[in-house]
Amino acid sequence: MEQPVLDDIINRLLEVRGRPGKQVQLSESEIRQLCGASRDIFLQQPNLLDLQAPIKICGDIHGQYSDLLRLFEYGGLPPNANYLFLGDYVDRGKQSLETICLLLAYKIKYPENFFLLRGNHECASINRIYGFYDECKRRFNVRLWKIFTDCFNCLPVAALIDEKILCMHGGLSPDLHDLDQIRNLQRPTDVPDTGLLCDLLWSDPSKDIK
Repeated sequence: MEQPVLDDIINRLLEVRGRPGKQVQLSESEIRQLCGASRDIFLQQPNLLDLQAPIKICGDIHGQYSDLLRLFEYGGLPPNANYLFLGDYVDRGKQSLETICLLLAYKIKYPENFFLLRGNHECASINRIYGFYDECKRRFNVRLWKIFTDCFNCLPVAALIDEKILCMHGGLSPDLHDLDQIRNLQRPTDVPDTGLLCDLLWSDPSKDIK
C-alpha cells in the first residue's frame, strides 16, 4: 500500500477528533487496500505475538470511535506509544468502520509497534448479527463485509509480553497445555464452535471452575 495513500487515510480519520459521531467516509478501494495490506502483515507475524513492555493494552472498542480517539489522546498516538488491542473492534457501536479502518491503518504504518488480536466479534457469524454487517451494507455493500471477514480470519489470537503476561480476548482453555499449540493454530480460519481457538476468544472467568 502506497505511503501517501495510507497517511491521507489516517489524517482524514483523525480530523474528526473532538466531534463525536462525525462520520469519515473512506472509499471502497481505500478500505479494500487496508484489509489486504493488514491481512498480509497478520499472516507474516506469529499467531502468538512475542511483545515487550512498555506497551499499552486496550480492551473492547465495539464501534465506539470517539472512545478509540480518546484512548489515543490519553496514551499518545502511534508510534509515540506501543499498543496491543485485545479484539472486539466492531459491532454494537455506530462507527465500526471508522474504528477498524484506523486500527488497520496504524497496523500497516507501524507493524512492529501496533498489534491487534482477534476477538469473538471478529467472526462472520457474530458480526453478521450484532451490527457490523448492517453498517457495511448501509454505507457500502455486502462484498466489503466479506473482505473484512477474510482479514479477520487472519488476525493473531494471543500475545505474550516479556515472556510472562499472556493476553487474549477471552480466556484459557482446558485444551491448552503448551503455548506452541497457539503458535500452531492455522490461519486463515473461521472461529469453530469448540476447542482451543473458540476458548481463547470466548472463555469467561467462572466461580464454578475448580
